[in-house]
Amino acid sequence: MSHPTPLLRFLDRALDRISALCLGVSAVSLVLLISTFGWLVFGRYVLNSTPTWVEQLALLLICYIAFLGAAAGVKEDTHIGVTLFRDMLPVSSQKVAIIAIDIILALFGAIMLIAGITLMKFGWSSKLPMLNIPESFRTLAITSCGALILLFAGTRALMRILTFRAWSLTDDYKEH
Repeated sequence: MSHPTPLLRFLDRALDRISALCLGVSAVSLVLLISTFGWLVFGRYVLNSTPTWVEQLALLLICYIAFLGAAAGVKEDTHIGVTLFRDMLPVSSQKVAIIAIDIILALFGAIMLIAGITLMKFGWSSKLPMLNIPESFRTLAITSCGALILLFAGTRALMRILTFRAWSLTDDYKEH
């Protein structure tokens, strides 16, 4: 989306960097996941000593890979969407529908954030087996995802509202 003001351009670039960071953490987590499973196979079949912590670490890493990747997908607008009915509307109604979708996504992110904080508080006193870290590290992925979805979708809705007249639907398609 092209932005008419320097502040909105700066904000969009900052959100792009946050999204890239999410993808970077997801990518590093995926490499770590593959490496630990390589160690699991090596330990089991070569050393005849299975490392028991790999399964719990894998579950933790998968949470971060999935949730941070999903949040970046919201920013990049790469999730699957059915646009048949929206595309049949007049352009101004399409723009209103897109803003409404962004607001609904932001509300969903807020609910994830609030529920994630509740889960983190609940799980802080229990430990993940074999890793001996608080269970809340697993739910931190959910909480982070909710906060990021709220940030990405909410900011995009706000930007689209502020630039409603100048915003063109073709700008959205040029970026992808």
